[in-house]
Amino acid sequence: MTINISAEAYLWFKTLHIVGVVVWFAGLFYLVRLFIYHVEARDQPEPLRQAFEKQYALMERRLANIITTPGLVVTVIGAAGLLLGNPSWLSQTWLHAKLAFVVGLVAYHCYCYRLMGLLSLGKCEWSAKQLRAFNELPTLLLVLVVMLVVFKNQFPTGGATWLLVALVLFMAASIQFYARWRRLKAEREAINAV
Repeated sequence: MTINISAEAYLWFKTLHIVGVVVWFAGLFYLVRLFIYHVEARDQPEPLRQAFEKQYALMERRLANIITTPGLVVTVIGAAGLLLGNPSWLSQTWLHAKLAFVVGLVAYHCYCYRLMGLLSLGKCEWSAKQLRAFNELPTLLLVLVVMLVVFKNQFPTGGATWLLVALVLFMAASIQFYARWRRLKAEREAINAV
């Protein structure tokens, strides 16, 4: 069944979709960053530890429920409108791949809620290092989804693509390296202070 929508309606759906994606990803990136701070708060002495954990749990819930999940919903509504305007996309390989990555992102989003629950109960066993690595997954998926949208069925496999993948991996490794360097520096300063 084909439903014709006006060119203006199509552009509004496109706008909603883009804004939704930006809000959703901003929320996903910051949410896991809050998880990292939440886990690092374990190293604080009482009563700071309890105060930090309580504050991070509150910030996580607000971010997830007021920004991140609504961003996901707006993204899906915008996508549905775009598909109404271009139902032929449903038979194209690039969209199948994009939707598979989006399903992975929705699973990531849902797993963030699980981690948030575990953190609020004090039962999360993830380390800050593991969470930093976990935080890189949506970046990689975002790059792949954007490339699929831009290139559609002419997805590039040449040097530029591999350079972009290498750049994303370099950024992820740099973040891990910086976190390790910061931790080692703090340990050295603590030893020198004694």
